[in-house]
Amino acid sequence: MTQEMIGKFIENKVRKDAFVNIHFKERSTVSGLFIKGNDYEELKSKNFWRIVSSTHVEQWKQTKDMNLARIYSGVSFTRLTDDQ
Repeated sequence: MTQEMIGKFIENKVRKDAFVNIHFKERSTVSGLFIKGNDYEELKSKNFWRIVSSTHVEQWKQTKDMNLARIYSGVSFTRLTDDQ
């Protein structure tokens, strides 16, 4: 997916700080939050995204530790869906 498509999906006010399912070409789906850190615009321009998986979200909310997030390439995304 392109950075414009991903940005438009996650920057929607309804989805702000909401869990999103990220579907990949060659791996299983990840549910998590897109994180807007200090380098968000730089990463976005290169189609990279910092994501905290749902298994680490509670710890991330308490500590805001960026080491809990992983950086994914938007090129490997096939689609994004709302987590129910």
